[in-house]
Amino acid sequence: MIIRLAHLAFDTDNAGRMVAFYTDILGLRVQFTMDLDDGTTFGWYIACGETTFIEIFDRVGKSKKWGGTPQAPVHGTVYTHFCLQVDNLRDYRDMLISRGVEVGNINTGMDHSIQAWCKDLDRNAIELMEYTPASKQLL
Repeated sequence: MIIRLAHLAFDTDNAGRMVAFYTDILGLRVQFTMDLDDGTTFGWYIACGETTFIEIFDRVGKSKKWGGTPQAPVHGTVYTHFCLQVDNLRDYRDMLISRGVEVGNINTGMDHSIQAWCKDLDRNAIELMEYTPASKQLL
């Protein structure tokens, strides 16, 4: 079952300015960061209340971590995916598959939450996430 919208994700070439906008201007706070093996931060999880977040990713750092060629961002279209927090991800995934939805394998993310991915009919990426006791979102 879906509990809530967990996060929206954006890629940017202006990570510092984007993070400053959400923290210094809007008054939100960084819950945690994601770092490359060399310690360089490439992702920021910004808390929006309870367990709802905005993810900001440096697009070049993101491609270094997870591969792929970074595409030049087009302003107004740097949204990458949204995430739904669910309970019992395994059962929810099985239910979606039974309804004909292609859903990827369940994996543990850098945030220590378990996740699986699917797409809507227009091929928009949807992350399905279940928090675990070790999830950084809950710290």
